[in-house]
This record gives sequence, structure tokens and C-alpha cells, in this order.
Amino acid sequence: MNDKFFLRLVWIVTAVVLTVVIALKLVPAPTTKPSFIYLLPHIIGGINATCSVLLIVSLIFIRKGNIQAHKITNIITFILSAIFLVFYILFHLYEKDTKFGDLDHNGILSVAELAAVGSTRYVYFFILATHIILAVVVLPLILLSFYRGLNMQVALHKKIVRWSYPVWLYVAVTGVVVYLMISPYYNF
Repeated sequence: MNDKFFLRLVWIVTAVVLTVVIALKLVPAPTTKPSFIYLLPHIIGGINATCSVLLIVSLIFIRKGNIQAHKITNIITFILSAIFLVFYILFHLYEKDTKFGDLDHNGILSVAELAAVGSTRYVYFFILATHIILAVVVLPLILLSFYRGLNMQVALHKKIVRWSYPVWLYVAVTGVVVYLMISPYYNF
């Protein structure tokens, strides 16, 4: 596979994923839901936590010069991230947005509910906004990093990883934080 073809593929995959995620906001949820759908947020949170740890382990491996362990760890992390994406899409197909602070799960934030969460709501939205924006940005960077790394284009790999690694780690860690902050308000 040549570089030009792969770069096109990266942008196509990124555009498709972005389009699907945006479409999830526009498509109404099906009326019947599979029973397992309510397990997905917990699995997604666990995947993000696992990816966070694996990304740190991967960095330790490469710093120690263990390229094979670094490569295997990153492949596992990449696969888990792909599974996360499938589960995220599946969950948000059936369940639309959960409102932060909605303790009675009626979809409306009362004055009392807003007062109960206070400024924590703004912290949540800041973390969520940066998480979403950087998740979009990091996808092509991860794909390029993988391509360069698997093809042993070490100089190019290092150049891209300088940006992709901290962003990917931030997205994984904030995914866990978002999950922990929103989970009390799930309507199930």
C-alpha cells in the first residue's frame, strides 16, 4: 500500500466516522431497545480506562527500547478503541443524550437539579467539549501514527506521535472522567 492511497483512506475513514457520529444526533432512536444496550456505557467506560493504562504502558515499553511490546500494546489499544467506537455508535443509536444533573431522569433540568450540580455542570461541559473536539482531531493522527509505525517509518512515526500520543491519552482519560460524571444521570 503506498502513502498516497493510505492518506486518502485515512481521510475517508475520518469523514465516514464523523458523518456517522453526527447522524446519530439527527436520527430518531428506535422504539424498541435490545436489553444489553444499558451495559454499553459501563463497557465503554472500562474500555477507555483500559486504553488509558495501555497507552502509558506503551510509552514505558518504547522508552525502554522494547519495540515489539510497544507495537503489540498499541495494536491492542487500537483494537479496543475500534470496539469502543462501535459500542459508542450502537449505544447512541438507541439512547440519545443524557442531561448532566437530571436526577429524576425526566429529560428536563429543574431549578433544584441545576442548583444541586452548580458549577460542576460547567466543568463537565468543558471536559466533554474538549474530549469531543480532540477525539475528532486524533482519529487521523492515530491512523497515520499506526501506518508509519507498522511500516517502520520511524522518523515520520515519531513526528506524528509527538502530537497523537498526548491527544489520544487525553481523549482516553477524559472519556473515563465524562463517564464517571454522567453515569449517575443515566435513565436506566
